[in-house]
Formats: sequence, C-alpha cells, structure tokens
Amino acid sequence: MRAVIQRVSRASVKVAGETTGEIRHGFMVLLGVGRDDAEPDADWLAEKIYGLRVFEDGDGKLNLSLSEVKGAVLVVSQFTLYADCRKGRRPGFDLAAPPELAEKLYDYFVEKLKEKGLPVATGKFQAMMDVELVNQGPVTLLLDSRKTF
Repeated sequence: MRAVIQRVSRASVKVAGETTGEIRHGFMVLLGVGRDDAEPDADWLAEKIYGLRVFEDGDGKLNLSLSEVKGAVLVVSQFTLYADCRKGRRPGFDLAAPPELAEKLYDYFVEKLKEKGLPVATGKFQAMMDVELVNQGPVTLLLDSRKTF
C-alpha cells in the first residue's frame, strides 16, 4: 500500500457537489492499494500513520503524534499512486489492485485507524471526487508498506 500523507489545518472531499468527508487539524491521506497488498500492509500503514511524530511540541519541534494533538484523518482512495509513467505518455496501472481487492483493503485500513480511536472521514471509493486541503507546514510524506521508497 502507498500513501501520501499531508499534515493539514483542514481538508474535505466532495462527490457530485456533496461533502462526504471533512476534518480540521490532522492528516489528509491519499491511499493507493497495490495488486499484491493484503491486510498486513494495511496494518503496517495504519500503525505507521498513527505513530508519526510530525506535529510541533512546545519547543516547535516535530515531536507529537496525531493522537497526541487530537487530530483527525481524511482518507481518500487514490489508485493513481500505482501509476507507471516510465514509458510513453499514458500511465500504466498494472500494479494497482483490482477494484474489489482495493475497496476491501481501503475499508479495512479505515477500520484500523478507527480502532486506534482516531476520528476518520472518507471520500467515496471509485467516485470522481473534489478534494480540498490546506497543507500545514507544508508537511507531506510518502509511505509504502513494501518500503520501496
């Protein structure tokens, strides 16, 4: 699984003009599921995101986690994180999971974050979404459960 995590002061997602998810202070997570991913990948990623210390402490150091600042998470599915742009001009998506597997693991990942006590909002799987956010910092991190980067 791959994730782009952005520390935000606010983020929201709309489908057909209707807000499906909205948070204030926390993480915007764009989540991609690969064809070889399974529940252990989602477990690792949820644990990593839960424990990331990228919020300022009293000394201004990135030393606090999402739970310590009482932040929330907005998770949006993003199969294009598995795009292969090395050849030609049209990306290939052979490494992305088929929709049935991707949705199952997306839902599983969201539940894992909720089990940790985090407020979680979501987009709508396979929908055309409009995502808005204010990246705070800016802080943007890339994670891959297979540790390819």
